[in-house]
Amino acid sequence: MKHSFVNLTERDKQVLASLIDHYVKTAEPVGSRVLANKYKLGVSPATIRNTLSDLEDIGLVTQPHTSAGRIPTDLGYRVYVDLLLKPEDLTSGEKDQIKQQIASQFTPIEQILEQTSRILAEVTSQLGLSTSPQLDEAVLTKMEMIPVAERKLLVVIAVKSGLVRTILMEIDSEIRSEMVTETSRLLNERLVGLTLGEIRKTISERFNDIHLGEPKLLRVFTDSMAAVSDGVDKDSLHVEGTSNIIQQPEFRDREKLNNLLDALESKEPLAEMVSSAPLEEGVVVTIGKEANLGNFEMCSIVTSTYKAGRSQGRIGVIGPTRMQYSKLVSIVDYTAKLLSRLLSK
Repeated sequence: MKHSFVNLTERDKQVLASLIDHYVKTAEPVGSRVLANKYKLGVSPATIRNTLSDLEDIGLVTQPHTSAGRIPTDLGYRVYVDLLLKPEDLTSGEKDQIKQQIASQFTPIEQILEQTSRILAEVTSQLGLSTSPQLDEAVLTKMEMIPVAERKLLVVIAVKSGLVRTILMEIDSEIRSEMVTETSRLLNERLVGLTLGEIRKTISERFNDIHLGEPKLLRVFTDSMAAVSDGVDKDSLHVEGTSNIIQQPEFRDREKLNNLLDALESKEPLAEMVSSAPLEEGVVVTIGKEANLGNFEMCSIVTSTYKAGRSQGRIGVIGPTRMQYSKLVSIVDYTAKLLSRLLSK
């Protein structure tokens, strides 16, 4: 994408950046006179009008109504993010606010991630989100099976970085507690020291020759390991700040708002959207239709990865494409680095 627009002139870039800046603040189409009055572009409204017309011809801005000013397209935002964005430094107050609210000492990771989503929503006035770490690379240190109700067992999986994942298993008949203990011992003997990814891929073969333990338990455990997967599912996604996003002018349309609320409630489209962003270093910005998800086509998502030992997860914010990218990129980047330091202690 970057290469297609390297021929933009300095004036094109200035006008596009100014238009996006103004539209982000006002949510109203922007005219050439406004840009001439509010931004020191050093040229007349007529020159700005011609530049806007050129930017429209190449698909970076559009005119919602003939008499109205112009607004950025998804492509316009993409060029802005890739070529023109200057991340805005956070104030020490903003950094302190984030630091103070992400507690770490003796706090379970899922709680830390919920806090992270909440503070991201609060600081950005958008949707804040976080995902549990993807544990394929995590090394198993201990596994426990705890009966919690008739025909239900809680499987507690602890990994080397100190993270814990739990799975609730249902069994079709009662199993004696000594068999639960025996099976648990057997699983630990065979699996401790392997990564969860290795366990998922090879668990069936590892218990082919076993005549100890309870076969039903082994089978259910084998099936349930698929839940500790390499993807993001709705249960590993924490989302906060719905009230922020529904107040945005983009969702005055009742139908669009209802579609968005349905998607947020089910979480599945959101989990799919987050999964589709590359799990790579640094901040990734996905704009509008790039995510290919109908209910979120008016939204952008800014994500970054955090590390917890050898495992990684994502945090980020979602809001209308008309978002303050320069600030949000810095907030997400800072929070991800803070979370990595916290979880890798």
